[in-house]
Amino acid sequence: MKKAITTSLILCILTLTSVAQSQDQQKLLDLDQGWEKALLESDVQFLDNILSESFIWVHNHASLIDGKKEVVGRAKNIQAGQADNTKGRVSRDQKVIILGNTGVVTGITVVDRGPRPVTYHFMRTYTIVDGRYLLLANHTMAIPDEELPGN
Repeated sequence: MKKAITTSLILCILTLTSVAQSQDQQKLLDLDQGWEKALLESDVQFLDNILSESFIWVHNHASLIDGKKEVVGRAKNIQAGQADNTKGRVSRDQKVIILGNTGVVTGITVVDRGPRPVTYHFMRTYTIVDGRYLLLANHTMAIPDEELPGN
């Protein structure tokens, strides 16, 4: 009898842990989609709120490294009328890994700036600060056309 109760208790704990993990994973996926949308729309408030003060974005082959100041500043400039040639951002194949207060989202983003879209692999690291996820780091790498599936 004790063994059955103990086994049932362990199964309940595992189920609750799995549900909580799935909810956190979905929360991070939704937040990450919000990041993509905010970049596309130059949403200054969202970007300012989601980025950690120590945020770092390493772009393709370290050709550019941005911090929070640069990302928010670029969005402010676009909102003030600076030209922006980004027509679309579409993510796919996202995966989420969570360990403690840290979550990593990886996947593919296709960015359309003309004349043809560029496909990037990304890895973004989120961390919980004061009860909410903040984006701590982003690494993006362009995938050459010849390395894309189907080419």
